[in-house]
Amino acid sequence: MRKYFGTDGIRGCVGDFPITPDFALRLGYAAGVVLGKSGSRPSVIIGKDTRLSGYLFESSLEAGLSYAGVDVYMAGPIPTPAIAYLANTLNLSAGIVISASHNPYMDNGIKFFSGKGTKLPDDIELEIEAVLEQGMVKAKNLGKVVRLEDAQGRYIEFCKSTFNRGLNLSGLTIVLDCANGATYRVAPSVFKELGATVIAIACEPDGLNINQDCGSTHPDNLIRAVLEHKADLGIAFDGDGDRVLFIDKNGTQYNGDKLIYIILRSLLAQNKEVPGIVGTVMTNLGMEHKLSQMNILLVRTKVGDRYILEELNRRGWVLGGEASGHILCLDRHTTGDGIISALQVLAAVKILNLNLDKIIDYTDYEQVMINVKLQGDSSNWHIKAENIISEATEALKDNGRLVVRASGTEPLVRVMVEARDKDMANNWAHKIAAVVKS
Repeated sequence: MRKYFGTDGIRGCVGDFPITPDFALRLGYAAGVVLGKSGSRPSVIIGKDTRLSGYLFESSLEAGLSYAGVDVYMAGPIPTPAIAYLANTLNLSAGIVISASHNPYMDNGIKFFSGKGTKLPDDIELEIEAVLEQGMVKAKNLGKVVRLEDAQGRYIEFCKSTFNRGLNLSGLTIVLDCANGATYRVAPSVFKELGATVIAIACEPDGLNINQDCGSTHPDNLIRAVLEHKADLGIAFDGDGDRVLFIDKNGTQYNGDKLIYIILRSLLAQNKEVPGIVGTVMTNLGMEHKLSQMNILLVRTKVGDRYILEELNRRGWVLGGEASGHILCLDRHTTGDGIISALQVLAAVKILNLNLDKIIDYTDYEQVMINVKLQGDSSNWHIKAENIISEATEALKDNGRLVVRASGTEPLVRVMVEARDKDMANNWAHKIAAVVKS
């Protein structure tokens, strides 16, 4: 049974413990001990987003790792997928990111990548947890700590290399919302250097304003900026840069489902074989029906990029993701990457020579989502809601579906109901939410 690691690293905003500098110190030491069992001297790169607490945890992890004999490279503020890339290209033992993704500044977490830029294997995570419980012993050798000054430049060049050869972004005016987060320096450079005219907003992090009324979870300011500047497109990232959403010139929003479909259309136009894509239980039913008409299989997993990645690798497929904007293009990167996913969408615009609204040729089912905040001892919410969920499932039948699940990062129950009829979806979503809340 895992005590610390969840589906997306270690989150200080949930669970039975907060992440403290002391915990980060011991975690760094435990990770160093486990990585050192390979025989060769281990090396790790650490990156972070822009939240204030990142400084504390960065120093603590650095101290714990070096005390365990690990050489540490410090990348500073940089997108999460950049650490996956750098760990791989620099032939390191692992990469560590200090971030709570789309959550507010007071939360934080710690995420690991293997030396291949993939999720850390389950057995390694469990071994790290075991060493965490044992405590620290006297150091035998100390590791060195080096600031990797060109980390951002390396990653910028990598992102640009994933864009289709022969294409550029000249002629496009793009508003970039960097969520006052980890992409605030990198993203504008990538899109400018590929030829776009870039208008950057939410690129002034102060340690406290990450994801605050900006980024992929709060697109209203981006919509206003696109309309005000008469831009061709708006692109928003989340705090650590692994999620993305688009806004077209009319202010219409395109979530992860639609962006995946746009990338799919581009791959097919390039005569690339795509037998299927991997979504989650939250992927819209309208998209599933459209894919079925195209003889392309949609496989659903639980919410979480770990599960999507596992299914993609198992089937040998390259494209999948979540409606939240976490998209995996495994022909381009080993992990979900907001900037690289955005570039694949822009490549589709160029290759298909169509605006986003013309590429999307299907209609979503009406989808109503309600987040119910759990209060006190509410661990048995699913028992209380069992009857109403059964009743709603029977009522929807072939006309829709529902998903009721606990959040993996916050004390919330997420209620989602889809139906052809909006009133039907809305009514059942509120009925279920009321029972869960009670």
